[in-house]
Amino acid sequence: MASHLATMKDLIDQAQELKPIRVAVADAAQGLVLETLREAHKLGFVEPRLIGAPKAIENACSELGWKTDDSWTVPALSDPLAAAKAVELVRDGEADAVMKGNIHTDVLMRALLDKEHGLRLPGQRVSHVFVAEVPAYRKLIGITDAAINIAPALDAKAQILRNAVALFHLLGVRTPKVAALSAVETVNPAIVSTLDAACLTLMARRGQIGGVIVDGPLAFDNAISAKAAKEKEIVSEVAGDADILLVPDLVSGNILAKNLQYLAGAVAAGIVLGLAVPVALSSRADPPVARLAALALASVMHHKTPQISLAKTTAPEPSLNCVPQLEHACCPIPG
Repeated sequence: MASHLATMKDLIDQAQELKPIRVAVADAAQGLVLETLREAHKLGFVEPRLIGAPKAIENACSELGWKTDDSWTVPALSDPLAAAKAVELVRDGEADAVMKGNIHTDVLMRALLDKEHGLRLPGQRVSHVFVAEVPAYRKLIGITDAAINIAPALDAKAQILRNAVALFHLLGVRTPKVAALSAVETVNPAIVSTLDAACLTLMARRGQIGGVIVDGPLAFDNAISAKAAKEKEIVSEVAGDADILLVPDLVSGNILAKNLQYLAGAVAAGIVLGLAVPVALSSRADPPVARLAALALASVMHHKTPQISLAKTTAPEPSLNCVPQLEHACCPIPG
């Protein structure tokens, strides 16, 4: 029987059962960032590596009344250096995950995706998942990709889907149900997303995407409401019970995620998948529980996936927001 997490607290509780992970925080000198790390350390699942200007970090910690270990502070006097240092700590085996601090996301992503010194994995697509707690829905739901891949084609969507499914397997959902979203429930050659959804459904049925049930195209209402699906006479294992929403493109996914947050009171934790380590992306507008949940996701990912050894090299607004990446940045283009 699948184990579905219902709330962010369930996710954080799961992380508390695991050993602490070392989190490299790029530009840590920001109050809300440090508050989150203090709470995660207090709960016992994070050991921080605070990268940035040492005096600024010290002052910010003092304002919070948080006495930190001096060994946690890693000097870096600019955002690019902080991002590079976070990557270097991972590559040196001194950090298990990366967290965005008070740094522009594009600066951090540039370091993470650097061809020579970053955290890319051969042939692996980089994608993003928001794991959201929506008051009107009975379980945590994933939304992908609403932040990194701009306009993925069919093959890219299959890879994005595999990343999200792997994450939900780690969270204890044995066979996630995926709704491949579009504007309508029928295949319409004029709407490319309906064709992609139908292909992904067939790919899953034939074992090309394993450990998952996919159905689509499904409109959003049918994906999350069994009543809506019944009224439209849609027979589907996924309708009304989706674990993951696979969106047609970044724009529709980002709008959906922000609508859920600001109009439906959702809390969303964002995590980057497909790199050598998990990367928690947070914004100044994120509530503390969303930040903690992103770190909890990173903890679960670290402990429940095989560790990858990278060759050592020397590295030279609203919250639901990340930096969109061009296709070649998300996945290597074959030569």
